[in-house]
Amino acid sequence: MGKKIESNLKNMILSLALISLAASAALGMVYNLTKGPIEQANKAKEVSAITEVLPAFDNDPTASAKEAEGLTLYKGAQAEQPVGVAIKTFTDKGFSGYFSLMVGFLPDGSIHNISVLDQKETPGLGSKMKEDKFKNQFLGKNPETYKLLVKKDGGDVDAITAATISSRAYCDAVQKAYDLWKAQLTEGSSDSEPADSLKGVNQ
Repeated sequence: MGKKIESNLKNMILSLALISLAASAALGMVYNLTKGPIEQANKAKEVSAITEVLPAFDNDPTASAKEAEGLTLYKGAQAEQPVGVAIKTFTDKGFSGYFSLMVGFLPDGSIHNISVLDQKETPGLGSKMKEDKFKNQFLGKNPETYKLLVKKDGGDVDAITAATISSRAYCDAVQKAYDLWKAQLTEGSSDSEPADSLKGVNQ
């Protein structure tokens, strides 16, 4: 009787091991099959956001993207002439924590456009950051003179009604992007190669 139980136990263990191996192999196959399409979809999403925040360009900004401090910088050019810089930025100060933006700067440092990439703010309140009424007040402004703080904090930004935290976080993300834009400059040139602080190529 004891040998039969032992035999059954071994069979069960062997069966579970085989099932685990089969499941692992299947997951690996699915990962390999979906990895390429997922990467392509993510790149297409990035290019779409870059297109939204920059003037027309004919290069591939993702080919020479640079990363620094969790942000990613993309340069747009038309006929090999720079048209602006798009920066994927983020904040973790939102009402619901993390959210990310794509901010487009013209060569003079003014904001061309902003796109919300990912956010989980309160529907109907913080989520209004995606609406033109809030976003458009940043367009054409240069953060060198336009204070990226809500008016309650002494800045120039009209906060979203009942969503001051989200508004502050949005300003925080845009300020991070502008700080990186300034860091990639060398004296007297707004279209120079990124400074030494920008290292790594975004994959």
